[in-house]
Amino acid sequence: MRKQLDEKNDIYQKQISRLANKLYRKLQSKQNRSWNFDLDEGILDTSKLTRIITNSNNSLSYKKEKEIKFEDTTVTLLIDNSGSMRGKPIMVAALTTDMIAATLEKCKIKVEILGFTTKAWKGGKTREHWLKNGKEKNPGRLNDLRHIIYKSADQNSKKSKINLGLMLKEGLLKENIDGEALLWATSRMSKRPESRKILIVISDGAPVDDSTLSVNNSNYLEKHLKSTILSIEERSNIELLAIGIGHNVGQYYSKAITIHDVEELGGIMFEKIESLFS
Repeated sequence: MRKQLDEKNDIYQKQISRLANKLYRKLQSKQNRSWNFDLDEGILDTSKLTRIITNSNNSLSYKKEKEIKFEDTTVTLLIDNSGSMRGKPIMVAALTTDMIAATLEKCKIKVEILGFTTKAWKGGKTREHWLKNGKEKNPGRLNDLRHIIYKSADQNSKKSKINLGLMLKEGLLKENIDGEALLWATSRMSKRPESRKILIVISDGAPVDDSTLSVNNSNYLEKHLKSTILSIEERSNIELLAIGIGHNVGQYYSKAITIHDVEELGGIMFEKIESLFS
């Protein structure tokens, strides 16, 4: 499946590779350099030679260049794996996140790639349980969640590369229950030791699950998504950004971008990540 993904997206892959190289050069150029002084070994510190001339008892002083890294950071890319993403959108999303992970990893920035969908169309075991137990009114979610870890933050991108091919798996992409996916992603991030945490959500529409919406209020999933986003934005230290593909997600997220063609995704994602580290 990974081979199939690469073959079908040869044009996009070259374009995304160029963007990745550009981002890497810019991130590297932003890393300031400084020196550690008064060391016993390293490069001779010529500015201290006058001390030896004035007093022969003084020893030679050395210095070493040290690199100031970016603030300790972890980035999570959360990808909508719903059925409407099937085809070109999921392919471009997979390739772009793959390149972003590899690029940021070179700069010592941890990256996690997650996906979210459901195990079934129109309900699964959760719905079956509800039917057997009297069809309680306003039962809440009636589908089984499927949350996917394509790449953990501590995993090397080369080892996880093959996993992204699974997005092409027939039957994987079903419904999308965004609110609980955000809770899952942020709970994973909250356990990370890094001081800066950035969550980027890629989605092509509103949360949808027919099984849930058919027996709850029509805005049930949207209402939960909005309350979840508000909680993350106001009560956590996680920076939240959303990219909507052909759909305005600005009605949910305070920091959101809408693209009207999936081919814009690579450029927009690299551009936004660069701005986050400016």
